[in-house]
Amino acid sequence: MTAARGRTGRPPLTEERKAEIRLEIARAAVDLFVAQGVTATTGEQIGEAAGVSARTVWRYFPSKESCVRPLFSEGIAAIAALLRAWLPGQPLEELFDGGFAHEGLFDRATIGDLVRLTRTEPGLRSVWLQTYDEAEPVFARALAERSGLPADDLGPTVRAAMLNAALRAAVEHHAWRTAEAPGDTATAEAELTGTLRSALAVAAEGLT
Repeated sequence: MTAARGRTGRPPLTEERKAEIRLEIARAAVDLFVAQGVTATTGEQIGEAAGVSARTVWRYFPSKESCVRPLFSEGIAAIAALLRAWLPGQPLEELFDGGFAHEGLFDRATIGDLVRLTRTEPGLRSVWLQTYDEAEPVFARALAERSGLPADDLGPTVRAAMLNAALRAAVEHHAWRTAEAPGDTATAEAELTGTLRSALAVAAEGLT
């Protein structure tokens, strides 16, 4: 009877809500890192800025640097989907131009701030590079599926590495360049799109 009378407490969070919380924590962490540096930022401050407890922060992330991971990795699945939809003969840069410009895959201002921090914060640099390392096999599987090749085929693996390197180089180039010559948001977005198109066009020479 006691057990049947019911359980108390909050209902479990959905996976969608958990993902939202991770992003809220990530954005709060970046704002604090930019404002006062990584060393001076605490888990308690991150939690307060995100509207959650420090305990919740540590439940989702093993370190304060790892709090930014969702901002680095949120676009991986979306990019993989674009690769699967890449039509034969379609310029790669056109496919990604539509994705980056219109589907809202990335928060350009936040990512720019975060990438600039990776220049001086080794912990963030490690997370940044690890995210790209994890993205590579995802891109390889997408390219293999597009080409009808086995997932472990060398061709898609090499092409994914080229694509991955091009994306990282473009984002870093843009972030570090705009740090030296900041401009208005519209101009920055146009420059990022142009940088991505240029990098992907070069990569596509070996991908087609």
